[in-house]
Amino acid sequence: MQASAGLVAGSHNRNELVVIHGHEEPKLLKDMTCQVCEICGDEIGLTADGDLFVACNECGFPVCRPCYEYERREGSQNCPQCKTRYKRLKGSPRVEGDDDEEDVDDIEHEFNIDDELNKNSNVAESMLHGKMSYGRGPDDDGNAHYPPDIAGRSQQVSGEFPVSSQPHGEQMLSSSLHKRVPTYGSHGFGSGRWDEKKDGGWKERMDDYHGAEFDDSVDPDIAMLDEARQPLSRKVPIASSKINPYRMVIVARLFILAIFLRYRIMNPVHDAFGLWLTSVICEIWFAFSWILDQFPKWFPIERETYLDRLSLRYEREGEPNMLCPVDVFVSTVDPLKEPPLVTANTTLSILAMDYPVDKISCYISDDGASMLTFESLSETAEFARKWVPFCKKFTIEPRAPEMYFSDKIDYLKDKVQPTFVKERRAMKREYEEFKVRINALVAKAMKVPAEGWIMQDGTPWPGNNTKDHPGMIQVFLGQNGGTDVEGNELPRLVYVSREKRPGFQHHKKAGAMNALVRVSGVLTNAPFMLNLDCDHYINNSKAAREAMCFLMDPQIGRKVCYVQFPQRFDGIDRHDRYANRNTVFFDINMKGLDGIQGPVYVGTGCVFRRQALYGYDPPKGPKRPKMVSCDCCPCFGRRKKNPNYKKHGPGVHVEHTQGYADDKELMKSQMNFESKFGQSAIFVTSTLMVDGGVPPSSSPASLLKEAIHVISCGYEDKTEWGLELGWIYGSITEDILTGFKMHCRGWRSIYCMPKRPAFKGSAPINLSDRLNQVLRWALGSVEIFFSRHSPLLYGYKGGNLKWLERFAYVNTTFTSLPLLAYCTLPAICLLTGKFIMPEISTLASLFFISLFLSIFTTGILELRWSGVSIEEWWRNEQFWVIGGVSAHLFAVIQGVLKVLAGIDTNFTVTSKASDDEDFGELYAFKWTTLLIPPTTILIINMVGVVAGVSDAINNGYQSWGPLFGKLFFAFWVIVHLYPFLKGLMGKQNRTPTIVIIWSILVASIFSLLWVRIDPFVLKTKGPDVKQCGLNC
Repeated sequence: MQASAGLVAGSHNRNELVVIHGHEEPKLLKDMTCQVCEICGDEIGLTADGDLFVACNECGFPVCRPCYEYERREGSQNCPQCKTRYKRLKGSPRVEGDDDEEDVDDIEHEFNIDDELNKNSNVAESMLHGKMSYGRGPDDDGNAHYPPDIAGRSQQVSGEFPVSSQPHGEQMLSSSLHKRVPTYGSHGFGSGRWDEKKDGGWKERMDDYHGAEFDDSVDPDIAMLDEARQPLSRKVPIASSKINPYRMVIVARLFILAIFLRYRIMNPVHDAFGLWLTSVICEIWFAFSWILDQFPKWFPIERETYLDRLSLRYEREGEPNMLCPVDVFVSTVDPLKEPPLVTANTTLSILAMDYPVDKISCYISDDGASMLTFESLSETAEFARKWVPFCKKFTIEPRAPEMYFSDKIDYLKDKVQPTFVKERRAMKREYEEFKVRINALVAKAMKVPAEGWIMQDGTPWPGNNTKDHPGMIQVFLGQNGGTDVEGNELPRLVYVSREKRPGFQHHKKAGAMNALVRVSGVLTNAPFMLNLDCDHYINNSKAAREAMCFLMDPQIGRKVCYVQFPQRFDGIDRHDRYANRNTVFFDINMKGLDGIQGPVYVGTGCVFRRQALYGYDPPKGPKRPKMVSCDCCPCFGRRKKNPNYKKHGPGVHVEHTQGYADDKELMKSQMNFESKFGQSAIFVTSTLMVDGGVPPSSSPASLLKEAIHVISCGYEDKTEWGLELGWIYGSITEDILTGFKMHCRGWRSIYCMPKRPAFKGSAPINLSDRLNQVLRWALGSVEIFFSRHSPLLYGYKGGNLKWLERFAYVNTTFTSLPLLAYCTLPAICLLTGKFIMPEISTLASLFFISLFLSIFTTGILELRWSGVSIEEWWRNEQFWVIGGVSAHLFAVIQGVLKVLAGIDTNFTVTSKASDDEDFGELYAFKWTTLLIPPTTILIINMVGVVAGVSDAINNGYQSWGPLFGKLFFAFWVIVHLYPFLKGLMGKQNRTPTIVIIWSILVASIFSLLWVRIDPFVLKTKGPDVKQCGLNC
């Protein structure tokens, strides 16, 4: 797979495939001058002497060496054309039936040990070659179209791992660690002394081991090797002095809440029964919602990683780098709403990350088939040749140029190279020129030509019709052409735009991500995948290493499906008016879930295990043997029969029959692979490679052709994609649903919070965009609740989802309905003069005081162990009310309409552009129907406050007592909606918003009071009403 192969576009269903070389005229992929194999379509290749390889000396039927060796090893050993038995050629291993031949034998290839160790590789190859032998039709024979520039002998993709039958962690140890982990003999006491003691007891042997003196002179790297054997990460539990009082207060609050609700139910308000009943229902629902939210935070934990141990274990000097490859996915749709410069910065930060370049592949999904995205990515690839070596030479952080050059920090800190300042100035100038070129492309794209976009060579852009276009793949950087200005290799950069045709369901972002999974599985097939939004750049260049400390840990890594990082954002105002940082969720809730079964998947900043996305269950550990009772009287139960005798009969052992059962099960599973993964032999083969890599016999030409196939619009028909594999369909929040399915299978996830944030992105900071973003999340939760994946009903069969983890998924947005009613009650009480509570006694007042104190204490202790500031906590509480009475309310309504009436809702992509002025978007006002409910609540509560105060003035001193309770609830609503009111009123250059609010309230009250007193009108004295009984 070469970086100079050009843009490959095609449609598998229409049997079209073309390649465009650098905007030159498109050439059909038919021009192949070399002789090709009639079985797999690869080139025949040459022998060691430079002659054309000939498998059959009788008829000369063109067959490549991999197919020849496979046919001899697994097939009939006959030539497909003349049916003559293949003779053993020089360099080929012997197989059963080979006669002693007269020619010179190749002793070094007599016994191929790798074939015995890598049985899974043989199975994968047999499936692949079996599919290639018969194909899907006449288009798969040797006359298929291939790009001439990329045709050639089969080459291994960089970062590929040999397939082995051993588990992931064990293979790492067997391949390299066994060379560096010291044995007992290396510690000075030798195996001889140990053997002398083996007849003794275990205690004597352990005493000998602990009492032995270690001789460091034997191996000076003993300490380093011992360090390499240590765990790569560890749990850091919250200090008991912080977490135990927190749990005690939660239990106390639960007890107080039960007493409070009992009091409310047993003491109804008869003259306002409707208001009382509504308030009690709301309070019971709030209590239930609090339980669902609170108890998943019962076991919060933190984690530490040891990057030095990771390097010691997998990056030994003088040995091959054993870190696992990572495929990075970036998705974008509309370049006008997701500016190409933002996507370019994300791409540059990926290419410059601190990870072996041959183990990183970056895939950019352009789901809008935009020529602007394609051209800007081409410019990004050219600039990366200069930017990547600059970052690695001077250890730049962050490695997104826009953020690096705009950060107001001391960029000379820790820099000792004399040439740094000069090279930084030159690189900044290069980046500014790069920005100008990108801006020119954006300006040109603002006006679409009538005939559509034309490439430089006059070829029409294949994606002119965004709803009807072929699949497109372009390898910009990578093997054979992807080098920087210093001649060093660069990571792969691949542009992907999946095929779209009318009449097909494309499933939006989830479908685009599944297309990337399949393309990467064909081209590179890394065992781990990092998913990023186009506006989330890598802020910590060691982020991938942080994730590998969990995923490659031999102790815990095998059962980890993904490592989720917290989201951090740039460009948010200091006060975070609309709680855009979501600090409470990422620093409190997610830590709590990490102590149960792991955090939920939030859509970006997540490193996946590929096998988990393929729908496989986690590996099962050895089960504890059940107690077998004897047949004597005192023992209860019955003696178990010998399972070998019962199942296999006498004289037959399980070991002898296990191999046959495994082979039968394997053949059965192979028959189901196509219905599960789709009609692609190469991709199905890649799913069997647990440790990644591509089939060694696959050429770059066949890989690219198959990559076009797996992104065709009809590939997922009659498969399990979106149902059990990949990103799950059925909700606009496909991220939550995908993580939920993995947890239900028994996988666990990890929450990683490095000191330097791993990723940073942009968030909408104006009120309208923020509410629309929350609406999308809330509607997705409602859709999941009413779907077949409802957390209330799904996942009980296997019993793999823990109950507290289920609570976190069940916590839906239906709280918006009682919250809306509860925020309206204070205004109704003030306007009608009634209240939701009866006159309370001294004992009952203690219930209220205790409840408020427990709520306050829970919040304080939560902030204490999490490190969240009180301002961030208060902003989160405010936006819980704002979002609850607006976005969540509309989400419930739209979700119910979608379920009952089938009315779907389309959402536009949130704009990632930023204003030139600092926080200029913060004051941008965009009207939306989401603003109506909170605005109405604000107005009626303010009117209620004025009406209540005026009524108390009219009725005298005795009416002020009941008024205070009503005013307290009204002001509770107004204070929580204050950020909404501030955003609604826009930017006030002179007068603060709070002054305007209090001015209106004070002016209204003073006016009513003035009318009541009326000092300028003289009162006329009439007859005494008490004496005559007449009101004159």
